[in-house]
Amino acid sequence: MKKIFVLFAFVMGFGLVANAQTAAKAEFKFEAETHDFGKITVNKPVTYDFKYTNIGEEPLIITKAEASCGCTVPKYTTVPLKKGESGTISVTFSAAGAPQPFTKTVTVTSNAKTPIKVLYIKGETVASATK
Repeated sequence: MKKIFVLFAFVMGFGLVANAQTAAKAEFKFEAETHDFGKITVNKPVTYDFKYTNIGEEPLIITKAEASCGCTVPKYTTVPLKKGESGTISVTFSAAGAPQPFTKTVTVTSNAKTPIKVLYIKGETVASATK
């Protein structure tokens, strides 16, 4: 009986420690997760800064940000951000080809409680005005 009680106490203690560790993780809070550029001119790059704050307890570290295509280039804050600190993920879109609507994604990987976050940019490309 004593062995069962010790085993039960060990399992409960391990569960409490594991729960406490997950509660202390880093976490993103973005001002916006989607940006609409509206109408933009073909062959004229546009950029938008996704601003975020670490609302978790641990330092937030972004390990990578990947775009859905080569026409979109993300750049991000590479230093760990402590609780309450802010950073940016700057996304530049270079439209080429025929005018058309577009939607692109940037997948952000980090040590946050939600380790993968997807950001969206959208809009419509239009032909450049010729003089």
